[in-house]
Amino acid sequence: MEESTFKEDSNLYLNQEAQGFLKETAKWAYFLSIMGFIGIGFMVVLALFIGTIFSTLNSMSGSMTPMMGIGTGFISGLYLLIALLYFFPFYYLFKFSSNLKKAFKSNDNDLIQSSFEYLKSHYKFIGIFTLVFVVIYALVILFSMLAGAVALFS
Repeated sequence: MEESTFKEDSNLYLNQEAQGFLKETAKWAYFLSIMGFIGIGFMVVLALFIGTIFSTLNSMSGSMTPMMGIGTGFISGLYLLIALLYFFPFYYLFKFSSNLKKAFKSNDNDLIQSSFEYLKSHYKFIGIFTLVFVVIYALVILFSMLAGAVALFS
């Protein structure tokens, strides 16, 4: 097993180039987090007005649209749930970027540590989220194959 070159109590030094990379990363993370919050805002607005949108579509077509059978309350709730799930990774990204920018301005190691804790939380959330969806997709594929086999042989 390879030994780490850094001890637990040693200080890590970042040269100017590495600090420049982190400062630029903080700017892009800040931009992406703001864009994410704007997207979440659009999702919430859409969730609040989905009933009006569907009723307008229904009156324009003269017949019931396929989505009307599901229920606008369910769809609104689903959009709000998705917006809530999307909020956390963008929040963690925002806190990472804002704390890192403040840390470089004030030369504060505690803020740098805090910013990296938020970055860790961001990637942990994204990782768990990805795992959940991989499992869901695998189950959907498995059950689809089983349903196809049952339909084929019956």
